[in-house]
Amino acid sequence: MDFNFMFEPLVTVLWYLIPFLIIVGVVKTPWFKGKLGEFLVNLSARFLLDKSRYHLIKNVTLPTEDGTTQIDHILVSEFGVFVVETKNMKGWIFGGAKQPFWTQKIFRSNYKFQNPLHQNYKHVKTLQALLGLGDQQVHSVVVFVGGSTFKTPLPVNVTRGLGFVRYIKSKKDFVLSPEQVAEARAKVASGRLKASLATDQAHAHHVRGLVAERYGTLPRRSRGRLLKIVIYPVVLLGIAAIMMNAVSHFATETAAIGMRHASDQRIKKPQQPVLRQPEDQTQPKAAAETADIKTKLDTVIQRVYQPPSELFLARQECNSLIAAVMGNQDARLLRARDKACAQYHMLKEEVH
Repeated sequence: MDFNFMFEPLVTVLWYLIPFLIIVGVVKTPWFKGKLGEFLVNLSARFLLDKSRYHLIKNVTLPTEDGTTQIDHILVSEFGVFVVETKNMKGWIFGGAKQPFWTQKIFRSNYKFQNPLHQNYKHVKTLQALLGLGDQQVHSVVVFVGGSTFKTPLPVNVTRGLGFVRYIKSKKDFVLSPEQVAEARAKVASGRLKASLATDQAHAHHVRGLVAERYGTLPRRSRGRLLKIVIYPVVLLGIAAIMMNAVSHFATETAAIGMRHASDQRIKKPQQPVLRQPEDQTQPKAAAETADIKTKLDTVIQRVYQPPSELFLARQECNSLIAAVMGNQDARLLRARDKACAQYHMLKEEVH
């Protein structure tokens, strides 16, 4: 018996399920959430802001005295330079402008994270130093994307979703000339570090060093991020390869056993040949039966339509006159009776 058809749906499901699990694992990492948030802000800025007036520069890494700082988005316009920090978070958000840490609450769990305004303050000061601009010309903007909800009053430059677009458009005073806008764009392009994986890794190493210097140890979240980004997909791929190999081997062996069993059954039970009469014998026999039936039918028809014989008529005449004489003793009837009956007996003797 062939069991291969039983495992084909399972193999098909695994081919789709394993990549899905890998994708889910990557999507849940903080790294992916951060990149997704930056992508959404980038997309919103490109479609909702006038490109001729607002010039978007994304993922800018600038050198500092103690290392590097990384800015998610910079928007350069005549209304000022907007430094945008993106947070992709869900749950309830509690915080204040002067608090060093804010709180993220998801059901009964609470998580502390650095005040994004304080985090963006270093970005703003680094960019001011590079461009030679004042506080009125550089604006700090924080945007939360995802399913987050503010539960405490926050400054107007801390926004959710598309609120950062409304905040940027609310600045209507010209603080930079067209020449200053072009100069600022050129300085950012020349002063930024080359966007590459090495630059991102160096910045991440610098941030871990600052955290270790401030808190005395590396945060557990960084190690968990490394585990999810690198080790988790590798483990899933390894498990998937082992499962696929085992299922394929089992299905192959089962199919081979089924084929051998079916072959043995065909050898033990050979097919019986079917005996058939030659067509040249069957057709004459059918023609003979048809001719015999036709002959019998003609005989019956001939018997049915054959006219009555002379003996039959003489007997009927004799019997009818005998019956007539019984009710009437007329001499003529008696003579006719005797004559008809004599004729009948004479014909009868001739037949026999």
